[in-house]
Amino acid sequence: MKYIKRLIEDILNDRFENSKCVLVSGTRQVGKSTLLKHLYSNINYVTFDDLLFKNLANDDPKLFISNLPKPSILDEVQYTPNIFHYIKMECDNANDNGNGNYLLTGSQQMKIMEKAKESLAGRVSILELQTLCLREINNIDFNKHFIPTNEYILLREQKLKKYNNIWGIIHRGMYPELYRSNRDWIDFYSSYVKTYVERDVFEEINIKDEITFTKFLISIASRTGQLLNKQNIADEVGVSAKTIDSWLSILEKTGLIYILEPYYSNHLTRAIKTPKIYFKDTGLACYLTRWTTPEALENGAMAGHMFETFVVNEIIKSFTNEGKEYQFNLFYYRGKDNDVKENEIDLIIEENGILYPIEIKKSANPTLSMAKAFKVLDKEIEKKRGQGAIVCLYDKKILLREDVVVLPIEYI
Repeated sequence: MKYIKRLIEDILNDRFENSKCVLVSGTRQVGKSTLLKHLYSNINYVTFDDLLFKNLANDDPKLFISNLPKPSILDEVQYTPNIFHYIKMECDNANDNGNGNYLLTGSQQMKIMEKAKESLAGRVSILELQTLCLREINNIDFNKHFIPTNEYILLREQKLKKYNNIWGIIHRGMYPELYRSNRDWIDFYSSYVKTYVERDVFEEINIKDEITFTKFLISIASRTGQLLNKQNIADEVGVSAKTIDSWLSILEKTGLIYILEPYYSNHLTRAIKTPKIYFKDTGLACYLTRWTTPEALENGAMAGHMFETFVVNEIIKSFTNEGKEYQFNLFYYRGKDNDVKENEIDLIIEENGILYPIEIKKSANPTLSMAKAFKVLDKEIEKKRGQGAIVCLYDKKILLREDVVVLPIEYI
């Protein structure tokens, strides 16, 4: 299978040269192992998917680590929690220039991965690898995080390329295997769900009813891009709200969903404080909700929510591929602060004390009325409202107002 160049490569190389240890986290099948084996083919490689290595590392972790050459790649370290202490000791024993000792990979933010971060605090550089982004699929060498400033737009325009078949890509999803091979869509996702439930979920909690948990996955997928109503989900699935809380935590920790927090402050007194939920891959969401073709999806009831989910994920990837955090930069707003009618801003990017409002529309006919909610941010006395954007399927950039620009999806 062909290798697809990942935008995070330069950041990873820099971190590896300047850190004692690098942890590449990410959900199942995003390409962590492929990335490391491609970039560092001359480095000793150990995977704890191999039962022999897994047993050796768990039985005598000190001996196992002491026998490893440096540098080494340790793949799927969530299966060997006892080695982190000894990796820490090896990193501490290295001289000041002893960087690049270990490259670790593991499933995203699971309990054992949290233990790794805790044990290796101050010694490990952490990068989050996502599924492919549109820039990678189209081989675009541009790696700045999306923000609708004139400076960003001018830089992005130097590397613009027309994206074709957007709905086909949204439906297919962004897992690398679907672009490196001719793997059947249904076969890939059915295997993915089965493996995810049997391995990742069972390791976190003892699920007695796999059918009920799969029903829960479907229920969450059908709500992507919408407000998170836990009681409503509990009623639909037939479990307690406490169970829904626990299961949502599993999906979030294993990187299947993203919880977008609301933006509110002392100056926005009528803002809703309920978060929104997004599936991290639209292909998986389409599989679970049984949208079997791109055409059915584009014309179906979930089209708007799926498009919004896709755009939000692309923006998140623009942050992580640059090695930047996004959890404290991205929000949404919903409330009645400026009107009797409820207003919503799909996404707010906060950077350097400036709030950039984003409206996401699958429409190819953007209008200024789509940005009417942006003005609510003017109530923020301590922060400034920056240029807002309507991200949509229109085919060219247009300035609707001095502070509102229409951006085709190619600009992300």
